[in-house]
Amino acid sequence: MFVIMKYSEIYRGFILQLRNIYSSNESMIIADWVFEKIAGLKRADIIKHPDQEPDAVVTGQLDDCLSSLLVHKPVQYVLGEAWFFKMKFRVNEQVLIPRPETEELLDWIIDEVRPRQAGLQGLAPDERNGKIKGGGICILDIGTGSGCIALGLKNKLPLAEIYACDVSEDALAVARKNALAQEVTVHFIHCDFLNKEAIHDLPQFTIIVSNPPYIPLQDKTTMHPNVLLYEPHLALFVEDEDLLVFYQSIADFAKTHLIGMGDIFVEIHEQMGDGVKKIFIQRGFENVELRKDLQGRERMIRVKV
Repeated sequence: MFVIMKYSEIYRGFILQLRNIYSSNESMIIADWVFEKIAGLKRADIIKHPDQEPDAVVTGQLDDCLSSLLVHKPVQYVLGEAWFFKMKFRVNEQVLIPRPETEELLDWIIDEVRPRQAGLQGLAPDERNGKIKGGGICILDIGTGSGCIALGLKNKLPLAEIYACDVSEDALAVARKNALAQEVTVHFIHCDFLNKEAIHDLPQFTIIVSNPPYIPLQDKTTMHPNVLLYEPHLALFVEDEDLLVFYQSIADFAKTHLIGMGDIFVEIHEQMGDGVKKIFIQRGFENVELRKDLQGRERMIRVKV
């Protein structure tokens, strides 16, 4: 005899199985996200109507989600979306899942840039555009992935002209779809930022920002399977003998492409702050600030020209 399960029973079973690989709190958060996306139900709805039954289609979708989650596939990839900076982004295994720590980097940039942009607010459109092109706010996001940094900044700094580059065409395809969904304009560029010839003809910028690959290959052995098995290694790892190669490239690029009184903002490995600072100082950037995130880890650097 075929037994139809209630949402409340499926929900409890969902959490119990997820606890085999996640903490109780994480299991509940993941279950809540899945049930809201697939069934349109919040936890309160399930509690309020414990006898409600799903149809066969929803039951199948929930089963498929659980199967993927139990082999460590991140819930963001299972559902095809991630929230970042109060914005919903399309994500797949071609792009990194946006992290909350990166939101802190964006907050720092916005706090520094918004006062400059305020001076453009009262201008007519023609005056405003000329001011942006002729020395206003022009931002480059290096290694954009899903486009979360570029689009997050454009959302909060609408007058800024923003460029975003990535070595992965697949990642740029995701970023372009996110830009369309958010209805904002960002200039996407396909290029290898470690290739000096490829980036030589890029325009000048007032802000350069990047969350580049910085995890040593040797750290693979300690990483959680949901990161190691699914997130793009190209966006995560660097060779153990050349850990700071992207920061070196960013610093060299900034020497010729950062407009006077500009800024560089980068996310860093919490154990590499001194090394990254040294790279910028050696290239003549004297005003280098290392900042801790909300967890007390040294995770961000600002270089002010």
